This record gives sequence, structure tokens and C-alpha cells, in this order.
Amino acid sequence: MSVPLALLGLLEREPSHGYDLKRDYDTYFGGGKSLPFGQVYSTLARLARDGKIAAGQSEPGDGPDRKRYAITPVGRSEVEKWLAEPVAAEPYLQTVLFTKVVLALMLGRDAAGYLDAQRATHLRRMRELSEIKRGGALIDTLLADHALFRLEADLRWIDVTQARLGALAETVRAR
Repeated sequence: MSVPLALLGLLEREPSHGYDLKRDYDTYFGGGKSLPFGQVYSTLARLARDGKIAAGQSEPGDGPDRKRYAITPVGRSEVEKWLAEPVAAEPYLQTVLFTKVVLALMLGRDAAGYLDAQRATHLRRMRELSEIKRGGALIDTLLADHALFRLEADLRWIDVTQARLGALAETVRAR
């Protein structure tokens, strides 16, 4: 996730204080992982430095003085460009799952056991995500669906790899 671009997008919607940006980011994009306040304000400082946002005058509030940030035309242009670009597919044919399986085979460890443990971990996470879908708002449901589809793909790969583990072990030992 590109935090700077997400914050710019939220600011294009309306000028906001850092606290409000953090709240909206966590609500829409956090997926259970809150954005630290320090990251919000350091990102806003960089965006202001780069001319993508402008900070308004300090406003008194219940706590420390607050600034309302607004997007500039440079920032608006960057959001427009970013939203128009499709997300690239993974460019490399390597994953942690694959690396662990191959290393386990190279080192004479239990690759099948690792795949079984990974399957169990994925299935546990799938149950958690399914629970989120049952009681979640549409945003949470769509995020859970995305994660579930990725886990399903991993599970299919685990099944195929487990079926070919003997041949993979021979290939790894032959090199």
C-alpha cells in the first residue's frame, strides 16, 4: 500500500487534519493494521515539502494546535496518474513458500511437513477471514475476499507442489 498516495487521495476528497486522515486511512485501508500517528505526520511533512499538499494555519483545538492539510494541483495530478495505472503483477518468479520448500529439500529437511504446516496456517487464517466476512461491513468483506482468494491460490500451489515433491527433490539433488 502506498501510504503517501492514499493520504493524497483522502485529501483530494476534502482538506483534513492529520488525526482525521489517520482515522479514515485506518477505516478504509488499515485492514486491522493501524497507521501510526508518527508515520501520518512524517508523510504529511514530506508531501508538503514536495509541494503536493499545503498546510493551513494552526487551529486551536482540545489538544495541541492542529493544521488542516489540502491537496495542491501537483498532488492532484499525482493521484490522477496513480489511479489510472494498473497494479503490476508480481514480476519475479520467487516466493518465500517456494524458497522454503526447495531449501528444505536441499538440506534434507521435511518439506512435506512444512507444506502441511503451511496449509494448516492458511486454513486457520481463512476461517478468521470468513468470520470477518460474516459480521463485517462491505469494505471489510471485500478486503477479506481479496485475502481469501490469495490464500486459495497458495493452497492450490501447496497441493500441486506436494504432489510433485518427489520429482522436485530429484531435481534439487541433481543440480
